[in-house]
Amino acid sequence: MRPYDEPTGTRRRPRRPSASEAIALLTLDLHPIFRNNRDIDVALRQTLFKAAATGIDVVQIIPGKGTGQLKKRVLAVLAQKHIKKLYVRVETDATNAGRVLVHLR
Repeated sequence: MRPYDEPTGTRRRPRRPSASEAIALLTLDLHPIFRNNRDIDVALRQTLFKAAATGIDVVQIIPGKGTGQLKKRVLAVLAQKHIKKLYVRVETDATNAGRVLVHLR
């Protein structure tokens, strides 16, 4: 039933998720390992596979603002075929250029 299909004709407010239904978020900060490409790839893969295995809803990856090279690297890893199978969508935060959200299946 949609919010405006109430029998009384009044509109309900959208329901907020309760504490038990809250979105699970896992954060990966790439600042400490930004110079080593291999460590970046390993950290991304481990975090995504761990999140998928444990039922985490969203992975927040923080490449930082900088010149954008690290963010491009992160997006390139996420575009790989075997990694794409793990998530529904990738969202680059419009308000914070140094953050990438990955919504898992």
